Amino acid sequence: MLDGRTLIDVHLHAARLPTLKPAWRTWAEQFGDRELLGRLYDESGTLRPAEFDAYLANEGVDVALLLSEYSPKATGIQPIEDLLPAVAHNPSRIRPIANINPHFHYPVDEELRRQLDLGAVACKVHPVHAGVAANDRSLYPAYEVCQAAGIPLVVHCGTSTFPGSSNKYADPVLLDDVLRDFRGLNIALAHGGRGWWYDAAAFMALSNERVWIELSGLPPSRLQSYYARHDWARLTRKMIFGTDWPGVPGIAKNARAIAALCPDDETAALVLAGNASRVYNLKPEAADR
Repeated sequence: MLDGRTLIDVHLHAARLPTLKPAWRTWAEQFGDRELLGRLYDESGTLRPAEFDAYLANEGVDVALLLSEYSPKATGIQPIEDLLPAVAHNPSRIRPIANINPHFHYPVDEELRRQLDLGAVACKVHPVHAGVAANDRSLYPAYEVCQAAGIPLVVHCGTSTFPGSSNKYADPVLLDDVLRDFRGLNIALAHGGRGWWYDAAAFMALSNERVWIELSGLPPSRLQSYYARHDWARLTRKMIFGTDWPGVPGIAKNARAIAALCPDDETAALVLAGNASRVYNLKPEAADR
């Protein structure tokens, strides 16, 4: 817990460094803590599970969701299997998220089921790095699996500066078809419309009970200006905390800054853990401290 509040971070990248392209490592060192990464990774570039779990505990994180990614055009391939040692070390705190890329996986529904069998609690699609629109029908079999399993769909919704990115696919309006066709599917907009789509993302979250603003990669000091045209008190109740670690100064630092922006303690509890618990079907009270 952090300052007496449960804390769930739904967006961390803890890949093996050799699987990543140089631009990813530059990003992590530019926006994160190079010294910390040196402590958490061994000489081969593999995450040290015990040290990573201790770091999360020190930051007050009750549950951390680690992202796999299969984006050979942009950041590289970070297979879900590389996350499993950290998950095995403390499965009550650390859980994986699946990733599907229709240019890499076929059939996508079979691959998603395989990753769910490995313990994934959600499925992420990365239109910008994969080079495919979120409403592309090649992804629909995976969405069917998500809806049937009751897990959320996480969609990268914001610009990316990594070489190979196609930022035109970040537009959240492309999800309008998906929301209509999958009426039981919760969708988390990772990065909350970063770049040119803050208003569209906020409108979708406020007008549809199944759409959520996921805050990873957004500086807390700028959130109110990003969403200045919308009812802040209402919108914060549709937000889910995430950091985009390791490209962040600190998990606890971000969480405290975001909590301070919330209109009341109840809303802060929702943003830091309550909404994630509901959407991702998590039970943070079971975390092994």
